[in-house]
Amino acid sequence: MASIYKVPLVLSPQPDGGFTVTSPELPELVTEGDTVEEAVSNVQDALAAVLELYEDLGKPVPAHLRQDPRAGEILFEGVVAA
Repeated sequence: MASIYKVPLVLSPQPDGGFTVTSPELPELVTEGDTVEEAVSNVQDALAAVLELYEDLGKPVPAHLRQDPRAGEILFEGVVAA
């Protein structure tokens, strides 16, 4: 079963267009996209890269970010563009 993480994200518009996504909890997580949808879509790959980096460095992921999928409902917030 895949691990599930609840990661706070900051979506910042860029002066020349597009958006950058960062996380105050995982400073190494940085991605971008031309649209909100693309930027948010890129977060999964960026998170996978950060998790691999942490594993390689022997650095623990903050425990409060890990969610237990067997614990019942998982509360999360998302970005929805309509």
